[in-house]
Amino acid sequence: MAQQQMTSYDRRMHALMNRADAGSFRRSAARRRAVVCAHIALTAGAVAAWLATVVGESAWGALVMLGLLVPWCVATGIINGTTRGLLELRPRALDERQRAERDRVRARAQQIMLWLLLAAVVGTGVAGFSGVEVEALVFQVMFCAFVTHWLMPMWVAALSVRDEPADGLA
Repeated sequence: MAQQQMTSYDRRMHALMNRADAGSFRRSAARRRAVVCAHIALTAGAVAAWLATVVGESAWGALVMLGLLVPWCVATGIINGTTRGLLELRPRALDERQRAERDRVRARAQQIMLWLLLAAVVGTGVAGFSGVEVEALVFQVMFCAFVTHWLMPMWVAALSVRDEPADGLA
């Protein structure tokens, strides 16, 4: 029934997210973890370069960000293909099982973010008590928290994808 309400955009995106191109990354948990780790490293590098450009006023940061953009986009595409667009597709393009999985992924990502935000609060509190000017760190910490909050569901979804059964065992 959900398939009848899908628009042509929904069908195109569903086909794009379910292409066989990411199949080699989808088959192995180790490969999925490697892509997620690479994506996290690329994100951290891009965030550090952006903060160096904005806060540190370093011109090299913009060049580093541009250099990291294409590999970051490729890794994002691999993750979206690996999760079959779980977080990118509209709800009408997903079946009940996929919608329930999306809810589980979002809930788990929210739990992880809760602990990361607690660590950020404790870390800035400890830094403040030890004499560091916390006001100078607030923007950087909040920006990092924003980016992590934005990408955490995608990382959790990619790490929680189950291995597909072998071709001959169905």
